[in-house]
Amino acid sequence: MTLLIQRFKSYFCSAFICLSLIACAGDALQSGLDPFAPMVFKEGMTAMPLNPPNKSTLQPFYVSRATIFKFAVDTNSILIGADGVTRYIVVVTNPSGETQSQYEGIRCDSFQWRLYGNFENGLWKENPLATWRDISAHVPNRYQAALAQGAFCNMTTQEKNIQSILRNLNPNTFTGSIAPPPF
Repeated sequence: MTLLIQRFKSYFCSAFICLSLIACAGDALQSGLDPFAPMVFKEGMTAMPLNPPNKSTLQPFYVSRATIFKFAVDTNSILIGADGVTRYIVVVTNPSGETQSQYEGIRCDSFQWRLYGNFENGLWKENPLATWRDISAHVPNRYQAALAQGAFCNMTTQEKNIQSILRNLNPNTFTGSIAPPPF
């Protein structure tokens, strides 16, 4: 009986040592897969839109009292990317009524935006100098900040539900900035 117990102990110890060695072989610091290391951003491919902004799906949104421009986002163009970037078409209208359409992206994790291209003469033209820029929340034309804070992001996390984004863009409940007082 003692021989059986000794064999059982030796098998148990051997199995324990083997499992310990296997566990060490998968050590995150040894393998380079540290789960606490910061993630490196890798942007997915971005294709320019095929169509101009759709006037019937433009949703105006409030930016600030200080701006003289009007802003709207084409709700049909909103793409929630798996890479953490929300892409959209924004239409900016100046006081004389002229419009400029831009295809942009917002990253919630770093609070940055990127201009992918402009709609000029009936065609989308890619911006060859597109880089990620910090979103400024303290300028009159802070529309990227308004979109990020009011619709596209939950703090530093990308909103993944298009219905939530559309609901957040509702002018009666939009929280991207403080609404002006009634006249």
